[in-house]
Amino acid sequence: MIIYKSFTFDSAHFLPNVPPHHKCRNMHGHTYHLTVYFEGEVTSPEGWVLDFALIKNAVKPIVDQLDHTILNEVPGLENPTAENLAVWIWKSINGKLDGLKKIELKETPTSGVIYEGK
Repeated sequence: MIIYKSFTFDSAHFLPNVPPHHKCRNMHGHTYHLTVYFEGEVTSPEGWVLDFALIKNAVKPIVDQLDHTILNEVPGLENPTAENLAVWIWKSINGKLDGLKKIELKETPTSGVIYEGK
């Protein structure tokens, strides 16, 4: 079974490696939507794969670190594309809880990335 929990955060960034006239080279912001997915068996006697409170406790400090920041200033995110941000988030979550399956990070309602740790 796969369960998920969603989070949002607001951050600004610029993409330093795009061509000089690309609009994303300028500072701009997004309301990011992050969904983390965990896979496992339903346990007894609880009847769940993983306590949603445990997921929140593991992921919220990471989200709080990114919320209302300039992502380029976060160590390891000097080129904060959605793809690089997804990898950074994965590495920050992975190992905190068993069963991390994938993360989905939406930069806008119509654009985002799904990362499965590969």
